[in-house]
Amino acid sequence: MAWIVKNSAAAQIDRRDQPYLDQDLKTHIETDVLPRYPTKRAALLPILHAVQHKHNWIPYQALEEVADFLDIAPAEVADTATFYEDFWLQPKGKYLIMICQSITCELMGQVNLLEKVKAKLGISVGQTTTDDRFTLMTAECLGSCDTAPVALVNESLHEKLTPENFDRILDSLS
Repeated sequence: MAWIVKNSAAAQIDRRDQPYLDQDLKTHIETDVLPRYPTKRAALLPILHAVQHKHNWIPYQALEEVADFLDIAPAEVADTATFYEDFWLQPKGKYLIMICQSITCELMGQVNLLEKVKAKLGISVGQTTTDDRFTLMTAECLGSCDTAPVALVNESLHEKLTPENFDRILDSLS
């Protein structure tokens, strides 16, 4: 089997003057995160989560800054960030909509719900609206099969969804 690779060595990284890993974030990491781990490298995942929480995604410049802060190779940080689906390396909308696509949710109307949301927002799964308000994704299971179909909007779980009640939820978001 051939590996599909991209030419990362020639990739251009968008940069901004101010760091993503600013002094406030470094202080938080040094006082609240690093003491819980035996080595700096062991704290990589929570540090990536902290960066993403602050900026709503993790730019490649931030990956380099994290690598420098932890004294590890930027490739190790990039490998970690690209391995886990929890990390966003592209900007996402203000509201991340994750619609469960487990078999239970599918049996309870997830397909119809997803189609209605796609039509309402004018995007497909994996896309963000042009106004950067909504990013639409699916999830394999959100662990609430007894209240299917379900979706997360950012970190809020919405249960027993129908196209009509989820439409009202979307309309209520500012």
